Amino acid sequence: MDRQGKLVSICFFIFLSICSSVSTSLQYQTLVLRSLPQPQSLSWTTQQDIDNQIIPTTESDSETTVLSVDLHHVDNLSPSALNSTPEAIFQLRLQRDSVRVSTLTNMVARSGGGGHARPKKAGDFSGSVTSGLAQGSGEYFTRIGIGTPARYFYMVLDTGSDVAWIQCAPCRKCYTQTGRIFNPTKSKSFAGVACGSPLCRRLDSAGCSRGKKCLYQVSYGDGSFTVGEFATETLTFRRSRVNNVAFGCGHDNEGLFIGAAGLLGLGRGKLSFPILTGRRFGRKFSYCLVDRSASSIPSSIIFGRSSIPRNAVFTPLLTNPKLDTFYYVGLNGISVGGVRVPGITASHFKLDRTGNGGVIVDSGTSVTRLTQSAYIALRDAFRAGASNLKRSTDFSLFDTCFNLAGKSEVKVPMVVLHFTNADVSLPASNYLIPVDTNGKFCFAFAGTMSGLSIIGNIQQQGFRVVFDLESSRVGFAPRGCA
Repeated sequence: MDRQGKLVSICFFIFLSICSSVSTSLQYQTLVLRSLPQPQSLSWTTQQDIDNQIIPTTESDSETTVLSVDLHHVDNLSPSALNSTPEAIFQLRLQRDSVRVSTLTNMVARSGGGGHARPKKAGDFSGSVTSGLAQGSGEYFTRIGIGTPARYFYMVLDTGSDVAWIQCAPCRKCYTQTGRIFNPTKSKSFAGVACGSPLCRRLDSAGCSRGKKCLYQVSYGDGSFTVGEFATETLTFRRSRVNNVAFGCGHDNEGLFIGAAGLLGLGRGKLSFPILTGRRFGRKFSYCLVDRSASSIPSSIIFGRSSIPRNAVFTPLLTNPKLDTFYYVGLNGISVGGVRVPGITASHFKLDRTGNGGVIVDSGTSVTRLTQSAYIALRDAFRAGASNLKRSTDFSLFDTCFNLAGKSEVKVPMVVLHFTNADVSLPASNYLIPVDTNGKFCFAFAGTMSGLSIIGNIQQQGFRVVFDLESSRVGFAPRGCA
């Protein structure tokens, strides 16, 4: 071997030694491998009789200051899921996720351009809009009683929306839902809101009927919408009543939600459920979303002061001057294997004065989206740390996948999200996830060309995520689902 060849060999040996040293110095954790989950036994068909059951409630339970209800994932509630393969269900989830991300980014874009147009008369509410994808944007549902006596319906719970609404009879044009449509004439507690009232003036898009009743219109970024009468009504969570909640009684609704009756908005806006009921529940709620492939413990949501666990770490809420719905937080960096990724800084996630950029925590988005340059830096750092794993082909929006067939567990580099004042170390199952039943696992982050980054529910699973509007903060408590 000549001198030049020896020099190349020595350099290559040094390079391998450095790589080996870096790899062994990284911090790893064990991922126990599980396949994609089958849908659970809960279904629209088996629940229909329960959903239509009328349950009287008494006045004695009306002063409850803590609410706790179970959450169900749409994968377990969709009628088609029971006859689908796990792979097909997961593909639908990713399709819904793309629509969700598009909806959120469009909402931000519209807010920068002056927000919603204000209809001037009742006729402006009759226009028809068709959704680009009727699979909806809600991922988690719960059963809520509507009216007096309470009739129970499945409602989407969504941190990316504000106004609560339900499909109402008479239905001029509605999407298909399982079970009966809510009939406000059968409820003793239903009351229309007058035009010009403080509640009516809170709406972004308000109108007035010929009977001087307030009309509402809520549109979503994918073209879906709900239109109808704005009212107050009694909501019942299990047996706990909440009176006089402002909500939309939708007579014209299109393009949403896979059979659910409506939506309960949990955003930060002035008409969201946490804001409207603020004094009673202290403007606090938390949820815990379980890993559906690993646990039989149900997901849950709690409203009230007891919703905050002692082991939660908190990061301050940031405010978007153009849009008050979303939960913005400061993300300053990300570590892989205990080492800060050098290509990721707070500047990647800055929320500017025009309302662009920033990071939101969202229950309805599955896969965390990061600005493209930040994602590439994170992905490359993870690939280097996981070089011992056998790579596989890309899958859908995932460009970093591995063939782990035949293994029961593997070591993967740790991933930590560094929020302002709060470091959140993710369990391995929150970022390396199964995408089929043949042992393919993918890194569950993705890039976005939008300036908006989103912390999705896959990364949130297993944590009790706290939304404390009273103290203007978001918290994360590990192992918070027990």
